[in-house]
Amino acid sequence: MTKMIHSYWAYIVLLILIIAVVNAIIGLTSKKEFKAKDLRISLFALITAHIQLIFGFFAYYTSVYYEQMRLLGMGEVMKNSELRKPLIEHPLLIIIAIALITIGFSKHKKKTTDAAKFKTVTIFYGIALLLILAVIPWGLWLSK
Repeated sequence: MTKMIHSYWAYIVLLILIIAVVNAIIGLTSKKEFKAKDLRISLFALITAHIQLIFGFFAYYTSVYYEQMRLLGMGEVMKNSELRKPLIEHPLLIIIAIALITIGFSKHKKKTTDAAKFKTVTIFYGIALLLILAVIPWGLWLSK
């Protein structure tokens, strides 16, 4: 159940994050004013990503992979690419991506110009989006 929620919520996170990045790029390139709508889009991306992280922690600690790691030990997990991806690479890069989203949201609030706000969101959310896209288990995700 937890894995299913984590998997389906990921679609929402990805959609909102793409919207936030595209919105920031459009705002930056067209020199728009950073309005409450732009803040809400960025904030909604932040919130959905953090909710996904919570679902991810539950899914991680209740997964078969986690039990295998406890039985085999970390040394064996690091030698096995099939275990390393879901147990180490995916969670680590997702945590880094969500940290980037959090940092980007915090930094953009301190900027004084609209262009600087859009630029900050574009950079931090954009890098986070790329990291997330890089570690999504596409084979498992698309086979559902």
